[in-house]
Amino acid sequence: MKVLFVGESWVIHMIHTKGFDSFTSTKYEEGATYLLQCLKEEGIDITYIPSHEVQIRFPATLESLNEFDAIVLSDIGSNTFLLRNATFYDMKIESNPLELIKAFVANGGGLLMIGGYLSFTGIEAKANYKHTVLADVLPVELLETDDRVEMPQGVHPKTIKTSPVTESLGEWPLFLGYNKLIAKKDTDVLATISEDPFIVTGKYGEGSTACFASDCAPHWGSKEFVSWEKYKLFWSRMIQSIGKKS
Repeated sequence: MKVLFVGESWVIHMIHTKGFDSFTSTKYEEGATYLLQCLKEEGIDITYIPSHEVQIRFPATLESLNEFDAIVLSDIGSNTFLLRNATFYDMKIESNPLELIKAFVANGGGLLMIGGYLSFTGIEAKANYKHTVLADVLPVELLETDDRVEMPQGVHPKTIKTSPVTESLGEWPLFLGYNKLIAKKDTDVLATISEDPFIVTGKYGEGSTACFASDCAPHWGSKEFVSWEKYKLFWSRMIQSIGKKS
């Protein structure tokens, strides 16, 4: 199975002030390193595009996207796809990557969106998938406003439907927050978190779709979740469930 995994990277700029003097430093981080390693160990062929490389590496044609069985978007906002350098700076006409993803799924591909501050609607509504073509594709309705639910006290999701994804997982570990979503009609809610949808699966055209409402890594995905003995099993099942059906 070939999967295109996009997002889960960021750059942090810091100002260090020590009395009268200050200096700056910058560091780059990736949040899905452990998850991607787990998937590779399960035999899944992963192509990873961090957020800042989308401009130059995301497939520009449907033919190129069709080389994959599924696409995973994790903590990456819609602007990164829509504000292309060639268009933003040079006013050139470019293909819309989100329209390519929509066509990819309609033709039988899989799409999974993993939660985070720049997933779904996101912090201050900046992820803004509500007003893109992916709103039609995802198995959930998105909020118009900031959809984060912060749970510093921790909350355990609950499996409410046994499926090949959730079977025998047992009790979920704690999560520290999630994106509030509303399941569409004719979709399957496999698990909930604080009575809101946590894992939702559905169909779009010939393809399969899924949403995971929290993070695959800290901070929402707690250390307990990342070290969970079922972590690798769950994500392998989740990814496999949306792959192209032969």
